[in-house]
Amino acid sequence: MIRGILAKKIGMTQIFDDQGRVIPVTVVQAGPCVVVQRKTRGKDGYEAVQLGLVEPDRPLKLEPRDENGWRRRAKGRRRVPWPLMRHFEKAGVPPTRFLAEVPVDSDDTSSPGDAVLVEMFKPSDRVRVIGRSRGRGFQGVIRRHNARGGRATHGSMFHREPGSIGSSAYPSRVLPGLKMPGHMGDRRVTMKNVRVVKVDADRNLLFLKGGVPGARNGFLRIVMVS
Repeated sequence: MIRGILAKKIGMTQIFDDQGRVIPVTVVQAGPCVVVQRKTRGKDGYEAVQLGLVEPDRPLKLEPRDENGWRRRAKGRRRVPWPLMRHFEKAGVPPTRFLAEVPVDSDDTSSPGDAVLVEMFKPSDRVRVIGRSRGRGFQGVIRRHNARGGRATHGSMFHREPGSIGSSAYPSRVLPGLKMPGHMGDRRVTMKNVRVVKVDADRNLLFLKGGVPGARNGFLRIVMVS
């Protein structure tokens, strides 16, 4: 059995449960996905499948070959890298923008071309949600690390400064791991034990309790908790 699916974040809303309580949820378009490659323990050293997220509103098409076997790309057509074209051709599936691997059970018999749908999930299931956080660019220690900062009165010149970053006598250097200004966000984030509140199989929608990493239209991996 395939234990995960690829999704695209749509946004947040709220729904009511049977007791009338408000539950904040994130709506994601979970699939439909297609199996592009099967990884086996004998050949690759681990068991997994590579999935591609099918986007009906943004299809990618492989260009037909000419009489010499060369591909001629039409002007304005969304381009697919040449190595990736061959990868999709070998699997016999249309190209997709988002590819990622998800784990499978040892007795899984899926093969390239198989469909993976949101029906595999049920309400109250627990999942891991993996995505990339919003990029905030270069930020100081106040915003990046929630530092307190210096006093803002009596003419102080260190309102939002980091303060001392090391000793002068020993060790006379900045120690590794010190919280300093730098790039914030745009990193891989994994949320564990996220509860599935509702499953809409007709529209391929999954309602997850609370927020999930990333901005709207960002790609996610949703993996079942063993």
